[in-house]
Amino acid sequence: MIETARLAGFFAAHGVWCVSEGETLIPLLGYLHPDGEYGMDRLMFDDYAEGARAGQDALADGDPSWLGAVLVADGYIHLDQGKTDALLIEAVHYGPQRQSMRLALPYRPAQDSRGFAVHKPKFMDVDCDDPEFDAMAEAFFVGAASHTEAHAVWDAHLDETV
Repeated sequence: MIETARLAGFFAAHGVWCVSEGETLIPLLGYLHPDGEYGMDRLMFDDYAEGARAGQDALADGDPSWLGAVLVADGYIHLDQGKTDALLIEAVHYGPQRQSMRLALPYRPAQDSRGFAVHKPKFMDVDCDDPEFDAMAEAFFVGAASHTEAHAVWDAHLDETV
């Protein structure tokens, strides 16, 4: 699951880069091949929700050539301050025991008068007491940092108050 968490971080950073200019993210599906190479498909459909559903179906079905896959879609999460824009990230590690993780990466859109900001990720459906959680979270951030151009945008606009 560590490699898949790293994959999720890489494509989460890519998503941050895409929304930083005020655009809605076209759902993207990133995947990891056995040779360590990443691949990506943009899920362009007439209806945004249809693209996100196609990504969820692809995650559920998997592909024999994938070790792991991640879906990143633009959406919302409800936080204490209300409905908040967020990148919704779902990652699946394929193997004898399929494992998954979901998280939301809240952000403030560029159109906001205060400007674009990226907030702390909110891990969901993950047992934080699991001994592997810290390693998965660290791998997520290592993956994000490995996308150097996108991570520079993330780092420049980080607002950890949310």
